[in-house]
Amino acid sequence: MTDLPARRLLLVHAHPDDESINNGATMAGYAAEGALVTLVTCTLGEEGEVLVPELAHLAADREDRLGPHRVGELADAMRELGVTDHRFLGGPGRFRDSGMMGLAQNDRPGAFWSTPVDEAAPYLVAVIREVRPQVLVTYDPQGGYGHPDHIQAHRVAMRAAELAAEAAYRPELGAAHAIDKIYWNRVPRSVAEEGFARLRASGAGFPGVAEIEDIPGVVTDAEITAAVDGGPYAGRKTAAMRAHATQIAVDGPFFALSNDLGQPIFTTEYYQLVHGASGAPAGERESDLFAGIGTAGEPAPSGAGQGAPHAGPHAGADA
Repeated sequence: MTDLPARRLLLVHAHPDDESINNGATMAGYAAEGALVTLVTCTLGEEGEVLVPELAHLAADREDRLGPHRVGELADAMRELGVTDHRFLGGPGRFRDSGMMGLAQNDRPGAFWSTPVDEAAPYLVAVIREVRPQVLVTYDPQGGYGHPDHIQAHRVAMRAAELAAEAAYRPELGAAHAIDKIYWNRVPRSVAEEGFARLRASGAGFPGVAEIEDIPGVVTDAEITAAVDGGPYAGRKTAAMRAHATQIAVDGPFFALSNDLGQPIFTTEYYQLVHGASGAPAGERESDLFAGIGTAGEPAPSGAGQGAPHAGPHAGADA
C-alpha cells in the first residue's frame, strides 16, 4: 500500500459485530478525519446464534451458511462507519469460529482456538508491515469475557506486533515495522453502572437486563488510560450494530445479543494503554489514541500532544 495516510489505526477482532460494539464510534471518527482504519477479523462467526427467525436455517447446526451471510453484514457495517480497509485474517474462512469455551467446536480442525498462535500470526504480520499502523487495538488476555476466539485474537495480535518489528523475521512479508502504541478494549465500572441504571429506568423492551459482569473488559476506573468521545458518531455506531442483524437487536441507545438481555450502547469508548507512551499529562486520560505520535509515525518531541485538546470528534473525551 503506497501513499499511506499520516495516521493509521489497526483493530483486531474475533468475529463480525465485535468491532461495531467495541469500537464503532472510534472507527467512524478516525475514518472521517482521514486516518487509515484497518480492521482485521479473525473468523466469519459461523457458530453464532441467529436472531432473525427467517434466517434461522443459516445456523451451524442446520445449513451452516451463517459465516458467508455475516461477511455481508460486516461489509454493510463498514459502510456505515466509513471504513474501507477490512480484511479477514488469512482470507475469508481461513480460521473457523470456535464456539463458546468448552464446546466440541473448540477443537475441530481449522478452528481459530485450536490453531497454534505462530501459525496464525504471520498473516497479521503481513498486514502490519503493509499498512504500518502506529496504533493497535485488541482485547485483553482474557478476551474481554473468556470467549476462546477473543483470547486467541489477543494472543495473535500481540505476537504479530512483536514479530512484525523483528527485521530478521520473514522478510518476505515486508519491511519490519514497530507499532508505537497498543491498547486493550475496556469499560470503566462507573460508566457500566451508570449505563445499566439508564437502561433499567428506560423501559426498553428486552426480556431481561444483563449483569455488569456480562460486559467484556469492565475494569476499575483507574485502569482506563484513554477515552474517545464518539458522540458525533453515535448514529453511525448504532447503524453499524443494526447491520449485524443476525446477532444484535438494537432498541434506541441499548442493545441485546442472543441472550435477549439488554445492555447499554457506549458511544464514548474506553481503552487501556499497554505498550508505548501516553500522550496525555500525568494523571490524565488521553482523548486521542494517536496522542504523542508524530505524523510520520515516529514518537513526537517531548510534550507533543499535551497542549490543546485534539480538535474534532475526540475532544473532551476525558469528562
